[in-house]
Amino acid sequence: MDEPYSPATPRPISSTSPSTMKMLIGFLAVFILAQTIGTVLFCLYLHMKMDKMEEVLSLNEDYIFLRKIQKCQTAEGQKSTLLDCEKILKGFQDIQCKDEGARKGQPKFEMQRGHEHLHLTHKNETSVEAEKRQPIAAHLAGLDPNKTVSVLEWKTTMYGPMNNGWISYQEGKLKVKEAGLYYIYSQVSFCTKAANSAPFTLYIYLYLPMEKDRLLLKGLDTHSTSMSHCDLQSIREGGVFKLREGDMVFVNVTDSRRVNYNPGSTYFGIFKL
Repeated sequence: MDEPYSPATPRPISSTSPSTMKMLIGFLAVFILAQTIGTVLFCLYLHMKMDKMEEVLSLNEDYIFLRKIQKCQTAEGQKSTLLDCEKILKGFQDIQCKDEGARKGQPKFEMQRGHEHLHLTHKNETSVEAEKRQPIAAHLAGLDPNKTVSVLEWKTTMYGPMNNGWISYQEGKLKVKEAGLYYIYSQVSFCTKAANSAPFTLYIYLYLPMEKDRLLLKGLDTHSTSMSHCDLQSIREGGVFKLREGDMVFVNVTDSRRVNYNPGSTYFGIFKL
């Protein structure tokens, strides 16, 4: 009796698990990374080895050259047909000549540098001496503030000296940067009338930030007899004072509104003796 044909059941296809694939990929990545690092390290080692070999070969060439010179200086070496002693000895003499020339030129260069150093030093000393020879002085003209002020203000002029290296100006005050004897002077021109009964007074003070300012000079006016117009008068005073480094002096008047600021009428100055 014929049995019905039943095909063989196919075997299930074995599939690789995901964890196995990840391990394989990780292994390949680690292998490639290790191979790359090994290649780089080998290249570095090879490069260093080649540099060392070049150095050794260079030293070897120098040693061979010296050996040839040594042989050429003997009678046996001069008779040898393998060595061109004339060429070798000539090259050695050229090297000696270059070395002697360099040695002779070195002291000359050092002498030249020394000369330049002395020249620069002399130039610097000359500039410092020239700066010291310049007078330490300042002369300022009156500056109209268009208001009542407690300290008169000033401005530089084309004809007046202002040695900024040793004297500076700050808000109506002159500051000295070197201690010594100084002549301080000032002139203030002012308008006066007989109706003005209060005297006009000019003061020169030494500025003391931690205590009361010290009065150095004081000048008083004479009254005018004119009743209709303003008579111009002036007070001038000056004296020698010993100042310390950083001291400041300034000028004050009883009524700054009466000061006349015409050119040459009101000024303030100082110079070191």
